[in-house]
Amino acid sequence: MVGGSDGQAPPDATELKRRRKSPRLSGAAGAAQAEEAEAEPGPGPGSGGALEGSPSTYFLPEQPKKEKAKAYDSDEPKKPAGHQPDTDTLLKESKADFIEKKEEHHSPTLQNRIKSRDRPNTGKQSQPLAKSACGLQSGFHKGWTLLLLILLISIPLLWVLWSGMPRFLDATLSSRDIQILQAFRAQMRRLKNTYQSQDPNLWKRTHMFLEKHLNASHLRLEPAILLFTAGQEAEKALKCLSNEIADAFASSQNATAIKINGADKAVLDSDIVKLEVDNELSSGFKGGKKVAVVHRFELLPAGSTLIFYKYCDHENAAFKDVALLLTVLLDEQSLRKSLTLQEVEEKVRDFLWTKFTSSDAPSSYKNMDTDKLSGLWSRISHLVLPVWPEKDLPVEGCT
Repeated sequence: MVGGSDGQAPPDATELKRRRKSPRLSGAAGAAQAEEAEAEPGPGPGSGGALEGSPSTYFLPEQPKKEKAKAYDSDEPKKPAGHQPDTDTLLKESKADFIEKKEEHHSPTLQNRIKSRDRPNTGKQSQPLAKSACGLQSGFHKGWTLLLLILLISIPLLWVLWSGMPRFLDATLSSRDIQILQAFRAQMRRLKNTYQSQDPNLWKRTHMFLEKHLNASHLRLEPAILLFTAGQEAEKALKCLSNEIADAFASSQNATAIKINGADKAVLDSDIVKLEVDNELSSGFKGGKKVAVVHRFELLPAGSTLIFYKYCDHENAAFKDVALLLTVLLDEQSLRKSLTLQEVEEKVRDFLWTKFTSSDAPSSYKNMDTDKLSGLWSRISHLVLPVWPEKDLPVEGCT
């Protein structure tokens, strides 16, 4: 018997190659042959030399080791024939694939690619938003510009309509108002031609001040107060001009003027003068007279001048649709024509301060002090105008 005790022939070369190519078969068959080779006794020293020269002598003992080495080198695990993969193995493989894909998704390179891919789209989206914001801002500015234009047009229009409303509401009053203004303007033109030495500012300011008060379309919230002043050389012009302006104002309204001379009351008691002035002004304005002229205001007793709080107050004057003209003759011989109106006003103020607050004047509530004079001055100094001397003056109007 050749090759073994059970009479089985050793595998030929073709069979060995086939087993080597199939890992499963080679593993199972190699294991079976290895068991048979271990169970089969090897040839003894006296068993003959036929086995030493046969191929089975070299391949049978070494083949299981080579099959095992190839099985370990293979990527697949050793599984018996007919074995099916279990559920746990499939779950583990699926989990491993999922983790691998997640790591690839969150890798820095992939994120950079995604950002670089999305960046142009963001820029494209921001452009419409910027255009929309610019459009809204432009529309906002246009709306404000239109609103401002409407206000600039409507406000003056409303003012014109409001100022002219009384003329539309009362045609009779409008006609009367026009007649008064025309008469006053004619009288002022005549006076301007007569007193040609006077400053143009005197005519302009006096005309505007009194005409505004004559215009019935303007609310009369306070009386019109004018103060004329002059040096000693212009005493006659001061008296004549103030009288004629008062007459022009009164005659335009078919009225007469109240005339008070401070020189006639200079030596009388302050309380008596105060009462007399109050009676003359109150009765005259109540009787329909529209203007009063007080000559030589500086000669009135100091305490008596406090009565003019009642008639010259800005808000609480007893009569608001009237005019009061006051004259002050300064001690100095002449006024320089180069003086400004502000400087003339300061001269008159300082002169009255000296006149009414001298050291020999008794200090009581009946007499003038600095505080009382400050209040009085604020009421009578609405408009202070200088009068220059005139060469040829008419006799009428100066008595």
